[in-house]
Amino acid sequence: MAGKLSEVVAVDAVRTAFGRAGEKGIFWNTRAEDLCIPLLHALMERNPPAKPEMVEDILWGVTNQMKEQGGTIGRMISMLAGWGWNVPGCSIDRMCASGLTALGFACSNIASGMVDCLVAGGVEHMGHLPMGFMRDPHPRAEEAMGDASAFNMGQTAENIHDRWPEFTKEMADAYAVECQAKAHKAIEAGKMKSMIIPVETVDAEGNKVVIDQDQAPRPSTTMEGLASLKTPFRENGRVTPGNASGLNDGASAVLLMEADKAWDMGLHPVMRYVSSAVAALDPRVMGIAPVPATQKALKKAGLTMDDIDIIEINEAFAVQALYCLNRLGVEWNDPRVNPWGGALAFGHPLAASGPRLAAFMAAQFRENPKARYGLCTMCVGRGQGYSIIWENIAQK
Repeated sequence: MAGKLSEVVAVDAVRTAFGRAGEKGIFWNTRAEDLCIPLLHALMERNPPAKPEMVEDILWGVTNQMKEQGGTIGRMISMLAGWGWNVPGCSIDRMCASGLTALGFACSNIASGMVDCLVAGGVEHMGHLPMGFMRDPHPRAEEAMGDASAFNMGQTAENIHDRWPEFTKEMADAYAVECQAKAHKAIEAGKMKSMIIPVETVDAEGNKVVIDQDQAPRPSTTMEGLASLKTPFRENGRVTPGNASGLNDGASAVLLMEADKAWDMGLHPVMRYVSSAVAALDPRVMGIAPVPATQKALKKAGLTMDDIDIIEINEAFAVQALYCLNRLGVEWNDPRVNPWGGALAFGHPLAASGPRLAAFMAAQFRENPKARYGLCTMCVGRGQGYSIIWENIAQK
C-alpha cells in the first residue's frame, strides 16, 4: 500500500576503539561479538527513553561471515547483551561497505513504515578473520572481474595510479601526513571521547584492561618516513602501508528511529537521513566508485557538493580518496574533508568503517550548528561505492 515516507533520524552513534589486527593488537584476546555487546548497552544507557524491547531489528554488517563472525552475528549479539529472545537480527555483507549498507537498509525500512526503531552497525575482527579468509572464488571470477588485480585491494589502488598518473605517490603521501596530523589534533582535543565506548579485555600477560583509545594513529608520520616505506603490492609501486588504511579490529553502531517517535519520547536525534545510493564499476579500480554513488545520492536529494558541509570519505587508500575528491570538485585539503582525520590514521576494520563515518558525522554535527548537510561515502571491494547524505538536526 502506497503512503507517505516517514522521516528517519539517527539518535546516537557509538564505536569501540579501533585496534591493529594481529597478536599485538589490543583486541587479540577479544571475540568479535564482545566488541559489539558494549555498543548495544551504550546506546540504551546514553538514551534512557529507549529500551531494548523497542528495537524491531538489528542490521549488522560483517564481511567475513564465518567462525565467531558467522552464525548470524546480528541476531546473536542482542541475546548475548541480555536483551532476551524477542529482538530479531541479521548479518549483511557488502564487503567494506557492509556496515554502511546496514545503515542504508535500516533507514529504508523505517522510511517505508515497516518499523520505527532499529539498531544498525558493523564489526570486523581482521586479526581473527583476515580478509579473504576461507573464500573459494568461482573459476571464472578472475575473468568476470577483468584480471587478478581485482582480488587484491592494494593492486586496485596501484591501478588507479596507473590509469590516472596525475595522482602521484608524493600526493598520496602528503594526503596521508595531513590525515595523521588531523587525527592527532582531534584526539588531543578529546573529540573521540564522546563516541568511543570502553571495552574490557585481557592483555598478553592475562591482566584485565579497559580499552578506550585507538591503537592505529601514527602522529609522528612525516613525508621523509613515508618515502622510505616499501611498496608491498608491486615492485617500485606507489602504494605503501603509510598511504593505505591498515588491517584492524573494531565495531560501530547507530540507533535509528522514525523521527516523530524519537521526538515524542523525549530523545534528541542528531541527524536526519536524506538519501543514499550505491553504484558499481570496473572492479580493478574499485576505489573510484564513491564518485558515481555520491552523484546519485546528491541527485536524489536535490543537492550539489557545494551544499555539503562535512565530507566523511573512508580512506581505503590515499590515491582513491584523491581521485574521488578531485572528480567531485573538491580540493584534497578542503577543510570539509575528514576534519578529524580518516581511515589512513584510525584504520579500516571493514564492516565497522561505515558506521564509524556516521559516528564522526554525528559528533561533528553536535558541535557545529552551522553545518547542515554531511556526506558519508566509501569504496567497496569488487567495484562498488556506497554513499549516505545526512542533515544536521542536533541543535533543534
